[in-house]
Formats: sequence, structure tokens, C-alpha cells
Amino acid sequence: MGNIFSQFFFIPAAPLTEKNCPTQTGRVFLVTGGYAGVGFELCKILYAHNATVWIAGRSESKAQKAISSIRKASPNSNGHLDFLYLDLSDLSTVKPAVHSFTAQQQRLDVLVNNAGVMYPPEGSTDAQGNELQVGTNCLGPYLLYQLLLPLLTKTASSSPTASVRVVWAASVAVHVASPQGIIIDDDGRPTDQGVTSNYGQTKVGNVFLARELAKTTPQTGVVHAAFNPGNLRTELQRHWTGVAPWITDKCLLFPPIHGAYTELWAALAPELTPDKSGAYVYPWGRFGSLPTGVEISLKEKSEAGTGVAIKFVEWCGKQTEAFA
Repeated sequence: MGNIFSQFFFIPAAPLTEKNCPTQTGRVFLVTGGYAGVGFELCKILYAHNATVWIAGRSESKAQKAISSIRKASPNSNGHLDFLYLDLSDLSTVKPAVHSFTAQQQRLDVLVNNAGVMYPPEGSTDAQGNELQVGTNCLGPYLLYQLLLPLLTKTASSSPTASVRVVWAASVAVHVASPQGIIIDDDGRPTDQGVTSNYGQTKVGNVFLARELAKTTPQTGVVHAAFNPGNLRTELQRHWTGVAPWITDKCLLFPPIHGAYTELWAALAPELTPDKSGAYVYPWGRFGSLPTGVEISLKEKSEAGTGVAIKFVEWCGKQTEAFA
């Protein structure tokens, strides 16, 4: 319970903000969903500090509006802003997006898997027929990472240790909705537990991806982390209805900029060293622990765990291999 409480209340001040962010001149960031909410605020900070920022998403009109706003806020920036068309709910769009990106960029320092969907209407699916939340929140980002891995590895080979990173969006739902982890079938597919629990499972899924993929850090040089951005007032709540969500919104949610601070810390903090690759980050930038059930899922049976995490990651690989 204390771990949940510490993510809601009395959160320490953000150690890394727009006020003390170091210059990012020459560095390239790809932020999914970077034209709204937390992603927008993160892109705004990065561009202000001279980064090249690619905003990936499916709405070019929203992206261009965000780009215009970000440029206007930092007229003296030496950074660059670009839009990359990508629909994480349709795996067939990922490879063309990566081809477009790599044709224009020779490096990628940080991939921020920020975009996601929460509590869509019951029965919603992605273009491939997967439950929409697992498709958008896990499968799309997993495929995007795999296709960008050669460029990330190349960048890491000539960059400071642990500066090339992939960060994965989790949530307090990991502790609140899915403290026992993911319930999978024999193939490793998450079973349908209803819209709310399905969301929690996808956030645990991103914890699994960060931790499992972190095992390759010694070979690739790419460091991973999963993060709970915090309880924020963003477009994610667009499907909420009723009185309880209204109370939550007014009493327990913070402005999106705070979530950007969490992402900024996960992306840049020197504390995230190779030996901490796969770590879990709490708001607004600090290492945190995971529920016991999730930790057991992350261990293989030979380690007195359930082996669920590796089965889930293998399932992600099978579901996306036709699009790689």
C-alpha cells in the first residue's frame, strides 16, 4: 500500500525539469504521441534545449499544430521538429514509418514510447484484431523498438555509456489494477479481463518489455526503463464517464507537465546506469519498486517465478513478426 500511496501523494519535487535540463544539441528523440498531453510537454522541453525531436502519431494536423506551438514557445532554439506518421493500433504502418525515419536520420538517442490508449469502448480492437489496448500499448511499441534497434545500437556504439535509451510507459495501474501481473493463456496472450483490467495488464506488459529487453543491454548498449508518469489530466481520460472519474480528475490528477518530468528523468538521468537497465521509475523521476506479484512474473520458473514475462514478450514477437 505504501508504494501506491507514494505515487499519489507527497511526491518529491522533480529533480529534472525545463529549468535544469542540459542541452541536447545533436541528439535525436522519437516521441510517440508527442502532440498531446505528456508527450507534447516533453517535446516542448527537449526542443527548448536544442534537441531534434520527431513527433510520431497518426494525426498530422494535430502534430503540425503542436510543432507550431512548440516553435513559438522557443524561438531561439537550435533544435529541429518533424512529424512521423505512425499508427500504433495498426502494425502495418510501423515498418513504413521506420523506413521513413531512417532515411532521414543517421542516429536515434532516445525512443520514448509515450503514446497509449486507456479504457476504450468494450470490444475495441486494433487493425489486426487484437484487443485495442494491448495492440496499441504493447504490440505497436514492441515492433517499433525492434525495427529501430539497429539504429539505436549504432548510435550507442559511439555515444556515452547508457545515454541511448528506450523508455516504456507504465502506470500506477501496475500497482492498483494488476498487482499480480498479467493473466495469459498457453500461447502467452493476455486473457480478456474487462476493459479496466486489460489496461492494467498492458502497463504491466510494458514493465515486462523493459525488463526482458534490458537483458540485451550489454550487447546493444541500449538502456531500458519503464515509468509511471504519474496521475495526470490528459486525453487518456476521454472515455471516462460518471461521477467517480470527475472526483478523481478534480482531486487526484496533476497537470501533464509533471508527467513530462518523469519521462525526462527516465530519458536523461545519469542515475540510470547499465546495471539499472530495466528499472521502474516513479513520479516525478526516482527509482521505485514493483508489486510482489509482478516481480514473481518477471522471474523464470527456475528462479521460483512463473515465467509469465518471458512468455508475454515471446508472444509479442510472434504477433509482430509478419510485420517486421
